[in-house]
Amino acid sequence: MDRLGSDLAKTFCAEPKLHDGVREAGSSVRREVDIFNDQPQQMQQDDVRSVRPPWPDVPSFSTAAGVASFRCDVLIVGAGITGAMMAERLTREGHDVVLIDREQPCRGSTAASTAMLLWEIDRPLGQLGSLIGFDRAARCYQASLRAVTELKRQISERTLPGELRARQSLYLARDDDSRVLRDELAQRTRAGLPGIFLDHRTLLDNFGFARAGAILSPGAADADPVQLAGGLLSLARSRGAHLVQGNAVFFDCGKARVTVGLDDGHEIEARHVVLATGYAIPRIVKPTIHRVTSSWAIATVPQPQNLWKDEVLIWEASDDYHYARTTPDGRIIFGGEDDDELIEPDARDHAIPEKSRRLAAELSALWPHAILDTDYQWSGTFDTTDDGLPLIGVVPGYKNVYGAYGYGGNGITFSYLASELVATLIGGRSSPLLDDFAIERSPLGGT
Repeated sequence: MDRLGSDLAKTFCAEPKLHDGVREAGSSVRREVDIFNDQPQQMQQDDVRSVRPPWPDVPSFSTAAGVASFRCDVLIVGAGITGAMMAERLTREGHDVVLIDREQPCRGSTAASTAMLLWEIDRPLGQLGSLIGFDRAARCYQASLRAVTELKRQISERTLPGELRARQSLYLARDDDSRVLRDELAQRTRAGLPGIFLDHRTLLDNFGFARAGAILSPGAADADPVQLAGGLLSLARSRGAHLVQGNAVFFDCGKARVTVGLDDGHEIEARHVVLATGYAIPRIVKPTIHRVTSSWAIATVPQPQNLWKDEVLIWEASDDYHYARTTPDGRIIFGGEDDDELIEPDARDHAIPEKSRRLAAELSALWPHAILDTDYQWSGTFDTTDDGLPLIGVVPGYKNVYGAYGYGGNGITFSYLASELVATLIGGRSSPLLDDFAIERSPLGGT
């Protein structure tokens, strides 16, 4: 494999540029593709989140800027939590990895995450099974559980920062009828997934929540997403990964290698390109079941004396659910109020005061013991898919270009799955999960 010099100075001879975005290569002519071209794709870091998430910034990473054109084995576009996980996984396998990001690493949508590492998917197993079949749905759930388990193991073994804590999850009934939860648990049991049902009295006696029932499941976790991403990125760099500041403006896979052009005129040639651009979706990625929405969250003042038992992760059995977790210093993070109409950054952030009031009222109704004074109120872009599954795999029509988009409420869990599956593809292998997560699939699970 081609390796970068330590100063990123290994260059190749760029082909002559022609006018109108067309470049000549030998006897063929190929049109350059503008990667970030349409409205959501132009988002900057401040557009995908407001400025007041509770996580402290990671130390600034030194990046090579204005470097000459170069070659590498794998180019990862995006240096947030997904790109960091991808870089860690691929450097672990010995790949020559370069990450590029047009802004500061780990400070975009990663900073807006509430970092609830659930293996339970936004679509309940019963609903997902009705869309794609029980066996496929069970496979997705089992893969998600394995991903959280493996991520916890690796972070523990490598003593990475990120304040990752093993947790149980509590899936609460939203209304007075708990039958839907009993049915869901029956489907999970059939799939070999862990969990127990708590009726109203057991739930109230053990956790203090006055709901009709809940499913209590092991295997989840929570973390500081910014510190976790920074730790993974540092680990990848210790193995030789390079971090380059750069804005991709065109994409060309007409030859054996993929060429990505930067806005400063330099180009990068790579055997493989991984798109880990979060909510700034390149125009070459055309998901068929994706939609953009927004979510809001609050973080209270520290109140370790007022937290619920075992600090379990909480979410509700409804389409537009609320969710809650705690932090190591005793804050309560409470989020939700998702809205697919308030997606423009200014409109979304303008709604923070009203959305925060609603969240505080919902938190008070769920957990009357909470002190509602908040230190942080924030919002962020929150993309979802119709089936609740991520977008992972080959970008159709673009050889050796892979998408890694862990959308939905399982973003970090799906990011880890993406790192495993893309490594599988680069290694020349396959997985049935790539059909389940295909970028261009129908809501019924077709590819």
